[in-house]
Amino acid sequence: MKKFKIVILLFLSSLVFTSCGGDVPKTGAGISNKTQITGKIDNDNYRSVIQHGHYLTSKTRGLTNNQDQNNLDVKSFESGLLDISKKQFSIKKYIFQEGQYISSAKAQDWLERKSHKNPEGLNPSDKKSPIYLQSIEEQDYMKQSGKKLKLSGMTIGLSLNSVYYYDKGKSGTQESENISDQDLINQGENIANKVIKRVRQIKGVSDNLPIVIALYKQSSEDSLVGGTFVKFTVNKGGSIINWHNVNERNEILPSIGGDNSNNDHSTISRDFDDFKNQVQNFFPNLSGVVAQVHYTNDNLSGMNITITTQFYSETEIISFTQYIAQIAPKYLPGGVPINITVQSTNGIQSFLSRKQNQTKFYSHVFTSY
Repeated sequence: MKKFKIVILLFLSSLVFTSCGGDVPKTGAGISNKTQITGKIDNDNYRSVIQHGHYLTSKTRGLTNNQDQNNLDVKSFESGLLDISKKQFSIKKYIFQEGQYISSAKAQDWLERKSHKNPEGLNPSDKKSPIYLQSIEEQDYMKQSGKKLKLSGMTIGLSLNSVYYYDKGKSGTQESENISDQDLINQGENIANKVIKRVRQIKGVSDNLPIVIALYKQSSEDSLVGGTFVKFTVNKGGSIINWHNVNERNEILPSIGGDNSNNDHSTISRDFDDFKNQVQNFFPNLSGVVAQVHYTNDNLSGMNITITTQFYSETEIISFTQYIAQIAPKYLPGGVPINITVQSTNGIQSFLSRKQNQTKFYSHVFTSY
């Protein structure tokens, strides 16, 4: 059962590539009759908060502007924001709580255009201007003080559109306008300053609370990969002064007309092609083998592979999964976390995972019972 939980956690957070140490507490460690702290099934994730026997859900998650959003962006945004938080708020010292201070109504007002009816809108009032801010994500970081939890840090993610989609004229034909990186960053920094001032006015948020604000560049609607974070800052009071660049990119393999001038990328691409060929030779009736690779500071930091099958026999799935676990260490890059999902139109059939600096892959086959 424990292994099954690990599989599910890894699958839901498949883009989370960082790893931090920490002591694993007992599950359900209580601090009061009303509030409990969950345990951890590994050392890579925070303990979290339960109140009155219920998990506290985020008040801002799922709220977006009216513009459609690439589903890959949702996962990349949330998992990448968690990665940034882990670098500022240690897993050993902090307890994670879903955002509770920015209300759903307030966040929705912020996401709309500024108008007489909605002076809180953070998107431009001029309807000819692009919608820049697409969504907001709040994460709270608590510390235990006696039998109480105290808000000791906060992270706010601002997801910004790289392409603005709009309907043109009465015909309703959809048009698009690319938003330059510089325009996106300028608008994002301006919005971040307004958000900081507003958040510090919320009851329970102190003037010197460390607040991380991160700017995320969304991908286009038809992109095969999610977007990336471009900047973040840590604010401990006053206006934002220093921004830090985030050098990330996502790519899809196999490459289609990609730039092979980067020797490291070329090697990774060739290694994946070799892995793909081995997999397809073993079971030729596959619909596809693709990978999303994540680079941080131009170094490979993670890989997520999806293998789509056309077979359903449980014995075939078991044999196929065993074969993947055997060849993956030989052909795929070492030293980085890799997740491999085997799926069909009926759903996930098996899952393999290897953490950073491990050599062997853990695997699980999902049976029908």
